[in-house]
Parts: sequence; structure tokens; C-alpha cells
Amino acid sequence: MSPDHPTIRPARSTDDAALVALDRAGWSWLSEVAPRRAADSAMFGDTCPADDFLVAELGGRVVGYVRQVPPTPLVSNRHVRQIRGLQVSTDARGHGVGRALVEAACAAALAEGARRMTLRVLGHNAPARRLYERCGFRVEGVLPDEFLLNGAYVDDVLMGRPLPD
Repeated sequence: MSPDHPTIRPARSTDDAALVALDRAGWSWLSEVAPRRAADSAMFGDTCPADDFLVAELGGRVVGYVRQVPPTPLVSNRHVRQIRGLQVSTDARGHGVGRALVEAACAAALAEGARRMTLRVLGHNAPARRLYERCGFRVEGVLPDEFLLNGAYVDDVLMGRPLPD
């Protein structure tokens, strides 16, 4: 595949260090509610297995990931999946990586029998909100002033879309 078009694949346990590095490099109060991840921390674990992630590569280099999971353990909620992490390296932005990851996560959820995909995004994160809207997500709710980040109150925006859309 061309280096300008991302390849999306399931994550492997050997991707852990690359995803931690992406997460640390992309950390910002624009998109995060928790402090920056420690350099020696692991991305994958018992509650966050590699199977939850899809990875994007450009030119053979890991440049992004998306994590999608059931939002709750309830049987009555099995038809819904939630994006619980999206990161694209700054040098790979503008190459369709984010959109490819979101669409791949939606396709994987649909293949697992899901009918809806949801996510939460910070109200002040305009670039992410535009990406999600381009991928068919719509605002379904807002929790005003849900987080105090870097001295400012920030809304938590709930978005969702049907699968397929």
C-alpha cells in the first residue's frame, strides 16, 4: 500500500511500546482527562487487551490506534460498542489515518453484531469532533462542565451513530 494510505490491522502484543509512545507524544488537555501516561507503563493489560485495538501503519510504521469495546458488561447492552481511545501521530495527521481507524472500528463492531457505536469527546476538542461528524457521529448529549482541566471547565460530549451508517 502507498505510504500516503494507512494500513489498518489488529494490534499485536508487540505493538505495546509503540502505542505507549504514541499516547505520550499525543497527550494534551485538549483530548485527555488524566495525566500523561508514564513512559514505562503498558498499554495492554488484563482489562485492556491487545484484542480491543486496531493499529494504523503508514510506510510500515505504527502511526495510530483506535480502541473499541462494549460500553458495559450488561447483556442488554451487547449491541453497542464504544470508542475508548483514538490517537494519531502528529506527523501522520492529514493522511486519512483517523478516519480510517474510526471506520475500521465501526466495521469491526458491526462484524461482532453491534448495531451502534458511541464515544465521548471533550467539548473543546474541535478537530476530533469534526472527524467524528465526518464519520457519521451525531451529538446525543452533553454533560456541561464535567471536567476541570488545566484550570478550565470542559463539557463531556456524548456522540453516537448507527451501524451501518
